[in-house]
Parts: sequence; C-alpha cells; structure tokens
Amino acid sequence: MTYWNVEFQLPQSRAIRYGFAAALVAVSTAVALAFRQYHLNDVALPVLVLAVGVITWYAGSGPAVLAVLLSSAIFNYLFAEPLYTFYVSAGDLPYFFVFICSAIMISSFSAVRRRIEENLRHARDRLQVELEHREQREAEIRKLNQELVLRATELEAANKELESFAYSVSHDLRAPLRHLVGYSELLQKHASSSLDTQGQRYLQTILESGKRMGNLIDDLLAFSRIGRVESRQAAVDLQQVVNEVAAEIGQTKGQEISWTIGALPPCHGDRSLLKLVFVNLLSNAVKFSGMRRPAKIEIGSVDLNGDQLEIFVRDNGVGFDMQYVNKLFGVFQRLHRADEFEGTGIGLATVQRIVHRHGGTVRAESKVDQGATFYFSLPKAKHFMERTVSVP
Repeated sequence: MTYWNVEFQLPQSRAIRYGFAAALVAVSTAVALAFRQYHLNDVALPVLVLAVGVITWYAGSGPAVLAVLLSSAIFNYLFAEPLYTFYVSAGDLPYFFVFICSAIMISSFSAVRRRIEENLRHARDRLQVELEHREQREAEIRKLNQELVLRATELEAANKELESFAYSVSHDLRAPLRHLVGYSELLQKHASSSLDTQGQRYLQTILESGKRMGNLIDDLLAFSRIGRVESRQAAVDLQQVVNEVAAEIGQTKGQEISWTIGALPPCHGDRSLLKLVFVNLLSNAVKFSGMRRPAKIEIGSVDLNGDQLEIFVRDNGVGFDMQYVNKLFGVFQRLHRADEFEGTGIGLATVQRIVHRHGGTVRAESKVDQGATFYFSLPKAKHFMERTVSVP
C-alpha cells in the first residue's frame, strides 16, 4: 500500500495506474466467469464492484472511471441477458442501474477515504517534523541551561575567590601599615625638632597617606564582608531605620541639616545591611551638601507595581555630571577630588552590593551644582501596616 500511495502520485506512474485498473478488471472478470461455471451467476456484480473499489483506493479517480466503464461493458456483455451483446433490455435496466450506482458509490467512498488518508499522512509528517524541531529546540535549551549553570557555578566560585583574596590582602596589609603609621608618629614626636620645615612636611604627608590607606583597607574589608556574611531576612521597619540613621548623622556632623522624611513602608530584608545602605547614602548626601546653608536632605518612597518599592534620597549638594554615572558605583571610583570631599569611594559600591543581594537595583540622577537623587528598590514586606511618620 505504501508503494502504491507514493508511486502513483508521480506523473510517470500514470500508465502503471491505468494498466493496473485494466488488469484488475480482467482478473475480476476471470474470477466471475470461473464462478459461473459452478452456476454462481450472482457473483459477478460484487466481484466487479469490489475491483472498482480497490482500483479507486490504490490508483486514484482516473483509473476508477476507466474501471467503471470497463466493468459496465463487461457486465453487460458477459453477465446480462442477452449474453454476448451490448443490448440492455427493459427488464435488465434496474439490475444494470444498480450495478452502475454501486460501482460509483464504492468508487466515491474509496476516493474520499484515500483523500482522508493522504491528509492524515501529511498531518503526521508535519507533526513529525514539528516534533523533531521541538526536540531539537529542547535539546538546545537543555544545553544552554547546562552551560548557564556551569557559568553561574564558575562565577560564584570566582566571586568567592575574589572576596577571599580581597579579605586576605586587606587583612595582611593592616599590620605593616600600623607599623608604618606608628613609627612615623614616634618619629614626629621625638625628631620633629631636628627636622626642618620641608622634612616635617614630608613626615606629615607620610602620616596622612598612611591613615588614608588604613581607611581604604578598613572600607575594603567591610565591603568584602558583605558577600561573606549570612543574610537574615525579616520584615524591616524602614521608617525606624531612617530615623535612627538621621539622628546619628545629625549628632556627629554638627552642621545645619533640614530633614524631610516621607512615609516609608516596611520591606523585607536584612535590617543591619539596609541600615548600612542608609548610612552610606545619607552620609554622602550630608557630605556633598556641606556648603549649603542649610543642607536639605529628603527621603521618600515610590510604590512600584508588583512586589517592589523604591526608596529615594535627595540632596541639594554639588551634584555630578551624568556622563560619569556608570563609574559612580564602582569600587574606589570618585567623581570629586580627595581634597574637596573626604571618602574612599567604597560607600556607593557597598550600597549597590547590598541592594543587589536583596534583589533590587540602584540608580542615580543629578545635575552639576543642583543636587543628586539616589534610588534603590527593595522587596515589600509580606504583611505590613501604615505607620505614623516621625521626624527627628
């Protein structure tokens, strides 16, 4: 069947199909004549009709028409009275008509079934191709997932090695640096009288540079510990955290600061790490607004769609040029000279690292001499209530 269904669709197989029709009609006629020798005259009709159905099924509509014509002529000539003539009597018309209708009906049924089979075969082939493509895509996705897991594992291992390296280097540098600063102070105390002005200036530069390097090492150690410390997730009252940090900064800085603290809903995260975020952001805001009288610091929140909220810290300080915003959150990256504003350039990198650990993002907006605004997003607390705002 597969051979005929495939081969008979080809143009060069037309002669084979019509030859098959003629041969099968001839075989059916021989079978009917053989049965007539045993006085079974009624076998001719079903045998010829069956032949028409088989021809329609395997050879198609054209050979089926030929089979109907040949079968009708043979039936009329060999099996319908009077025999061996093509004359059809009035009494044989119904019998002959039934034969023609039966052959046409069987032929049409076979043609319809053959069409359905071809459609099903084409649909099966399309599904097979689609299944192969899908399996290929799934294999590619599995391969990409495996590569992604491998890259993530390698990246995690590299980060851990980098954190361990930074921690080890920073820790090992502290002891010789303490010796350098300590002996420089001793030298300044015991030999300052024997040094001229230039020598004393050299010694003072050594002390200041050593202390600055000590601060850098301390900040680098704190930055490396963020990736090593275990995070303790819980509901955090941001309103209380901001009030504590603002009160501490206001007491230590000793400058005129105007605080505007909006309503801050609770969030979900590590309270100690989030407090460090506000310490860095509010300290920066106060530092870069130090030349303003008063320094205006505003803290508020924006409710994002979904399960995130966005906190902002805005100041009226010196600001920065937005073309350098990509450098802002890098380690040891500074947009102002050290003699203008103190600091080591790790505070904002620490902020970004903590916020990323909480699944959020950090961004900044500013104009030169028009202040700056820092935004960071955090996950909302699972259950929280509105709280009264208190301004220190």
